[in-house]
Parts: sequence; C-alpha cells; structure tokens
Amino acid sequence: MKIHRVITSTFAPLSFAASAFAQAPPPGLRTQTPATSGVTEVTTTGFQAVKPLAEDKDASALKLTFGGFLSQGNSRALALTGSADYFLRRGSSQFSAVAAVNYGRSAAGRGEPYEVTVNNQQGRVRYDYFFAETPLAGFLNVSARRDRFQGLDLRLNLDPGLAYYFVDEKDHRFWAELGYDLQYDIRNQDFIDAALITDMALIDKTEARHNIRVFAGYDNQLSEAVKFDAGLEYLQNVKETENARINFDAGLTSQLNQDFSVSVTFALKFDNNPLPGVEKTDIITALNLVYTMD
Repeated sequence: MKIHRVITSTFAPLSFAASAFAQAPPPGLRTQTPATSGVTEVTTTGFQAVKPLAEDKDASALKLTFGGFLSQGNSRALALTGSADYFLRRGSSQFSAVAAVNYGRSAAGRGEPYEVTVNNQQGRVRYDYFFAETPLAGFLNVSARRDRFQGLDLRLNLDPGLAYYFVDEKDHRFWAELGYDLQYDIRNQDFIDAALITDMALIDKTEARHNIRVFAGYDNQLSEAVKFDAGLEYLQNVKETENARINFDAGLTSQLNQDFSVSVTFALKFDNNPLPGVEKTDIITALNLVYTMD
C-alpha cells in the first residue's frame, strides 16, 4: 500500500474562498465537480474516471490531503480543506471511497466580525467491474453532500452506467461513459425561507431529478515529467428539458523531482436553470504542490 500526502498551496483555498464571496446569495443546486480544483470535491454525479484494469496487477492505495490559507491584517480570511481517498483493485473488481470536508470564513474589513463563507461535507463510494477481454466496464457510483451555501441538508446521487475505452494504454487513455443519474435533494429550511422573502420564489423542501449522463475523459502521460488530464460531463433532465448541466475539468501536472510535483487545474460548472438569485456559471482555478511518500 502506498500512502500519499498532498500539500495544497495557498492559491487553492484562496481561489475557493474568492468563489464563495462572489456568490453573495447562497448557491443553488448545481453539481460541483471537482477534480483537483484546490478544494476537495468528491460528489460529482458519478464524474470520477474509471481506472483501467491491469491484467496482472492488483493494487491498493490511500491518499490523505490537507490544505489551508490564513490571512491577517487589512484582509482577514481562513480556509481549510481535507480529504481521505482509498482505492482497491482485485481481479476484475475495483472499489474506491472518498470523504472530504471544506471550511472557510472571512471578515469584510478591519474590526468586522468573521462570517462563514464555505461549509460542506462530502462522501463517495464507487464500484467498477471490468468485463473480461473487452474495453467495456460497468460501474455504480453513490455520493452524498451537505452544503450550507448550496442550501442543501443533503444531496444524494445514484449513478449506474457503462464505460467504453477507445484507447486503453498504460500512459494514454481516452474513454466515454453513458448512464443514468438520480439526484435527490433535501433543502435547508433557512434557504427556502430566504428565497421566498428576497425572490418571492416558492421552493420545495425535497426534489428528485432523473437525468441522462454522458461523459468523455482523456489522460495522457506526455512525458516522464508531464501529465495532462481532462473530463467533460453533460447531464440532461428527462422530464424538464431546461434542467441541464455541464461540467468541465482539466489539469496539467509537472514532476519537479522524485517526491514533488506541481499541478495547475481549471474547472467550469454550468447550470442552465439554477435557483433564483444564483449565477449559472462557476469557474475555479488552482495551483497545487503535491508531495508523495512511498
């Protein structure tokens, strides 16, 4: 088993805190997909990529991540993020589990009180089965999220589907996923009351959405020191066609030496029909410093 420790640069939590400030009203019910965006995002509607099965190798790994940002003086802010990521592969079966917490608070000016700007907890489990001697795999992903600023007491996603690999090599992969997404939301009562007062909008306490999910992923180890990965996800509601979401993530990682690497990431989240007072598009960029211990 390999244990990986990730040190996140101060740019990453700062980028997420800035995104939270930009959303003065509580964000709505959008899928947050994180890739390695500097904050820990794991509940991404089954967005996590399938790792191809190595015919003669089983594997297990545990990765622990922690990052933080602290600013005092004229600008006062605190942001923390942490996660645990476990991976296990045996024969044709593969299992992964992730848990994460993000928290941030800041003050508008000197002498002003601190206010919480980021507060969410997330978890995800996924099982993959690789069909023998074919580029086809089946998977089932279950994720849960609690997020104060999305007005969510709980968001539960259930995602079964199939993944097909057009290119399946050790250092180069291109694949597509097709499946179904069931999203069930339990909204925070304070968020419901605020939407009624400020936007005169009546929001249900719970909502279930049935979506078709399409995903394309690409990974390429360009050289021994440089790796590029990207993913594009589209979710279309089958009952209310105006409910559509697009998630795009891309990352470039460069190995500095045997232990350290630096990663630059970009994430774009688009919701065509967000809740009242909520922006349709979120953009997050981050710079991560990664330390790996074997």
